[in-house]
Formats: sequence, structure tokens, C-alpha cells
Amino acid sequence: MTQPSKRPHRSARHPLRRRSGARQPPAAPAPSDHYLIGWLYVQGRPLGGDEIAAALQVTDRAALDRLLADLTAAGRVVRNRRGAFGLPERMDLIHGRVHASAEGHGHVVPDEGEPWLYLSPREMRQVMHGDRILCCITGLDRRGRPTAQIVEVLERAVSKVVGRYLERGGVAFVAPDDPRLGFDVVLRASEAAQPSPGQIVVARIVEPPQDGAPPVGVLERVLGEAGAPGMAVEIAIHSHELPHEWPPEVAAEMAGLPDDPAVDDFAGRDDLQALPLVTIDGPEARDFDDAVYCAPAGGGWRLIVAIADVAYYVRPGSVLDAAARGRGTSVYFPNRVLPMLPEAVSNGLCSLKPERPRLALVCDMHIDRHGEVEASRFYRAVIRSHARLTYQQVEQSVAAPEARQDISALPAGAEGAAVGDSLRAFYRLWQALDRRRRRRGALDFDSREAKIVFAENGEVADVVVAERLTAHRMIEEAMITANVCAARTLLAAEIPALYRVHHPPPPVKLETLVPFLRAQGLKPDWKERPAPADFAALAEAVRDRPNHDLVHAMLLRAQALAVYLPVNEGHFGLALDAYCHFTSPIRRYPDLLVHRALLRHLGDGTAGGERPTALGDLAEHCSFTERRAEEAERQVRQRLMCVYLKGRVGEVFAGMVSGVTGFGLFVELAAPPVSGLVHISTLPGDYYHFDPLAQHLRGERSGRLYRWGDAVRVRLAAVRLEDDKIDLELLEPV
Repeated sequence: MTQPSKRPHRSARHPLRRRSGARQPPAAPAPSDHYLIGWLYVQGRPLGGDEIAAALQVTDRAALDRLLADLTAAGRVVRNRRGAFGLPERMDLIHGRVHASAEGHGHVVPDEGEPWLYLSPREMRQVMHGDRILCCITGLDRRGRPTAQIVEVLERAVSKVVGRYLERGGVAFVAPDDPRLGFDVVLRASEAAQPSPGQIVVARIVEPPQDGAPPVGVLERVLGEAGAPGMAVEIAIHSHELPHEWPPEVAAEMAGLPDDPAVDDFAGRDDLQALPLVTIDGPEARDFDDAVYCAPAGGGWRLIVAIADVAYYVRPGSVLDAAARGRGTSVYFPNRVLPMLPEAVSNGLCSLKPERPRLALVCDMHIDRHGEVEASRFYRAVIRSHARLTYQQVEQSVAAPEARQDISALPAGAEGAAVGDSLRAFYRLWQALDRRRRRRGALDFDSREAKIVFAENGEVADVVVAERLTAHRMIEEAMITANVCAARTLLAAEIPALYRVHHPPPPVKLETLVPFLRAQGLKPDWKERPAPADFAALAEAVRDRPNHDLVHAMLLRAQALAVYLPVNEGHFGLALDAYCHFTSPIRRYPDLLVHRALLRHLGDGTAGGERPTALGDLAEHCSFTERRAEEAERQVRQRLMCVYLKGRVGEVFAGMVSGVTGFGLFVELAAPPVSGLVHISTLPGDYYHFDPLAQHLRGERSGRLYRWGDAVRVRLAAVRLEDDKIDLELLEPV
């Protein structure tokens, strides 16, 4: 692991550098945490508590001991075996989070974005997935990976475990649903009624794993039988500790909100109720937070994106705001939603329902014929959606005129004609925006997304491919354009806000990507860091090649994760120099914060605001809640697809190799669009070796190749609901 080549000059980083005649602090009860850390930094060695107290002339030793204990618990100070206190950076210690694997080993993901460190199964016996630790590098393993040793566990990430209740040898325990947790949780004796073996339960951990001993827990809740309808969602809710119940105080506060805006609420707002704005969403949507209108103007277009004015009702410091902040985002499961805001707000008062007056914050833009925003402004308005349209309806009406059908959702007469004119102008605007997107080099990788269809009894009836339509792209581009205008407005006004940041691919990922691209006959020509256009050009270069899916997947794998930050650092994937989230305040807390920032820009003193110092913590929290929701949603989709296929074991399917690893092939079935694993041990009569550059498995004796994109026939060998795995068996001939 590389270390920084030089440290910043001490006088620049710590004002307490040692020098002759340095002033000692006057006698005080105890120093502040910042002073103590700065003072410790310039000392030449770790110091004991008595030495620190004497040197700093501390009069309240108990207060100093509490401060040292707090700093040690937070990992900002480390106590060595001699009882002396020092700083982690001076001891070459690394902060990071544990990323566990189902195989028993793990990695440390350093906070500073350095390469991951390997944790042996022995080290993993004292931690669980997600724990925050201090560690040190101990060397390299036989595969050349830097290895780490845990020095201290700073934060336990897992407080509850969801899994199957089992009994063995008179001992009750929970086998975790998440294989990364690595431990069975031993249950303390309980006076409550015991569940039946195999039922899904929730256990609260009271003793974490330590010195090889498993964690100990107490039974908290019995969820029911593993295969019961809705169980996949219940497991995800409790596994990820998703907030799913509203505190009683929320109901009391909600009682003061109306069903519809009052006329008094319209004061000071532009009246856009006559403008033929429409919402365009999926057929299952209930929370409509954006409406659009478009018209030709000055050789280009006027585009209005009206967003529900959630900030008018959800005020800073309110119980409702605290609940929304805790959730961070709505969580969308295939058959259930955990909304960020109560349904009376998300699906009612703030939802832009047709023919109902609604309060909105509007982004009003003029866009030239090249797709460039020439001018934009934000203002509060009262609007009335003239139609609730679906993507499919817009597609039939605009993007595919040869298959045009009447849209029953449109108003009759002149009003409906005005909506139709707006949609046709919107389509022409989208064509200009799409050309502009391609010119700037934004990434656009299409992928098949599985959609789960339910029967009336709640069971999975089918899994189909969710088609991405031109209408989806139209709305996406309109929202992106409004988000850019919001970011640039806040930057120009120097108002603190949260930005959506997507950094360029990290060097460690490029080290793997570049040799792979060359092995595919491609020539990445960037010198140090690629631009978005470089990735877009590579994707375009392989569009008609058989290996295009492979190259697209590897380009995606090289990307950094998008995060929220209190500073603007651009968006690599969209090839934009400034970006924030403005268009979904019903379902994303960062958007609500951006609304409040824009309202302060408009002079609304009631909008409230976050201190710049608090925005950093909010950004980290919102990034965390987003990842938590994504992981929970992915878990539920995978489990439901396994449930659907459970009754089809033994059937033969056509598919395509969608991933190659050292342990086998991932195959995506043509229908249903579900992936499973062909384990390397089941491949026919040979030893197979993985080539990470060519991304294929080669038979040692036969020379047989298995590659991305290969068409295959497979038999569904097994579905393991206990770990959401689908096992496939390759059929011959391929």
C-alpha cells in the first residue's frame, strides 16, 4: 500500500508545532478535543494520561480521562499496550469498514479510498460485515494482496440479525439470512414462546463476536414461515433496519395538514393552472412529484419542469422533517413502498394529481435548437396537472406516430389539443437534448431490467423484461436539465447545498480496465485520467461487436459510486460540471434540501437552512440511506425471482453467458430474465482456468472456451432460498 510521499508542513496542518519558547496552555479543567489532538500530533511519541495531564496543566483529571475515552472510542486517538495515547496517522493505522464475503474472509475498505486490504478468516472471527475498525498492514499474502490486522473495533454495524431459527444440541440459534455475516447467533434462553425450527426470526445482538466466540442475541420478533407471501420484504426491512413505522408524533403533526392547498396558499405565487402541464410516470406510480410543459419559443423551446413544493409543508425542525431525514429516501419494492413521507403527503397533498390545484417550485427554461440552456429561473407557482399520462401512452402518441393511438387520459377539446401540442414540442426538444448529451460524451449503457408481475393472491406470476422507452428518455433529459439549472443557480448565488457527485474512475479500477480493453483489441488513448467522452467512444466502438455487452459491463464496473457532497465536484457519468438533485423531493431528502436552498435564494426566510458544517454529515447520511435502499431492493428482487423459479427446477432454458469468474459462469436466461451460476465444477470433463484479461474460462486439455455473450442452453438444477442462489447446469452441445 502506498503511503503519501510527504506530509503537509506541520505549521500548516497543526499550529501547535514544537519550537523553542512555545507557549504552554494555562491551567484548565481539560483541553478541547481539537486542541488535544493537535498537541498530541507534535509530540514525538505516545504519552500516558499522567504525562498529558502534567504537560497541559489539567486540573480536572476525570474530565481529561473522559475526553481520552471518547476520542479512543471514535478512533481519533489510539491507546497502545503500554497505556499511552497516540494518533492513528502517526502509528500508520488505517480507518475503514469491513466488507465480508460469504467464503469467510473479508476486506477492509479504507475511508481514504486506498486499495482494499485483505482480512483472513481468523481476523474475521472478531468482526461482522459493515463494522468500522482501525487496522494495520501486516504484509502481503501469497497472491500479493496487502493483508491487515485488526487493532480495534470502533463501531458495530450490525445490531439485529434476521434469519432462520434452529436448534441443535439443546442450543437455540439464528442462521443469518445474509451469508456475509459469517456467524450463527446463539440465543439466550427466553421465557417467550419459542418459534418453530425453520421460521424466520429477528434477533438483537447483545454480545458481539469476540476471540472466536460467536455473537450472542435475544429473540426479538418472529416473522413467520420462510415462503409466506410478503416475507421477502419483511426480511429486507429488518435485515437493513429500514424505518417502516411512523412515530405517533407524526400522525399528530399530519392532522394539521389539509387535503388540498387553500386559496390563501396561492399568495405570492405565479398562477400556471391554465398551462397544460402533465405528469408522465409508470402505470403503478402514485407519488407524482414532477409535471412538464413544452412549447416552441424563439427558434428553440420553452421547457417548464414543475416540482411539488414539499418544502412548503415539511418545515425544518418539524417531526415530519426528522422522520423524512431518518428515512432519507423512499424504498421501492416490487409490491410495496416504504415512502420517505407519509402517504397523505406523498400520494395526496404533494402529489401532482390531475385536475387538482397543487403548489410547485418551477424551473422555467429557454433552450436553443442545439439543446443548450440559454436562460432559466426558479419561482413558486400554483399548477394544475391536465393529465396523468404513462410512459406507454406518450410513446404511442409521440415517439411512434405510425402506431399512434388516442390517449383516453387527455382532456377533450382544445385543452387536450394543447396537451398534444406540448408533447410533440417536448419530443422535438428531447431530440436536441439527446444530441447535446451525445456531443458532451455522457455515458448511456442500456441494460435489461427484470420486472416482477404479481397474481391477485400476492404470489409471483411472472418475471418479464421492463422495456426502456423513448418516453423514459424524454423525462430523464428534462429532469437532468432542471437539475443542472438548480446546481448552477446555487453555485452562482454561493448558497450551501448538497450536490450529486460522480467522480472519475479511481486509478485502482483503471489498472484492471486498461489491460482488459487492450486484450479486446481496443486502444484507450487517455494519458492519466479518462474523460467521459473516452468511455462513450469505447462503448460506441463496440456497439456492433459480439463482445459489446462484455465491454459495456467492464466500463460500468470501473465507475465510482455516485455520492452526495456539500461541494460541487461534477458528474463524470453525465459529463456535467455541476449537478444536484432537485426533481424528486417527495422521495429523496437531498432534493428537499436543494428546494430549501433555492427558496433561500428567492428570499424566503422561512425555508430554513443547514449550516455548512452540518451538510457534510447530511451528505454522508443521505449517501448511506440511498445505498441501504438499493441493497434492500436488490435483495427482494433476487429473492422473489428465486421463489418464482422454485417450482421450475429441472426445466431447460436458453440463455447467454453474462459473467465469467474463476469459480464459474453466470448465465442470464432469455425468459425469464434471471441470472444463475454454472459452477466450474459442473463444466464437462476438463480442468478450466480463468483469464481475467480475456474474461473467459479455457479448458486445459480440450481448449474449450466459455466467454461473455456465448449463447447456451442450461437446466435449472436447484434454487436455494436460504441464500437466494440459482444453480444452473450447462447442457451439451453448447
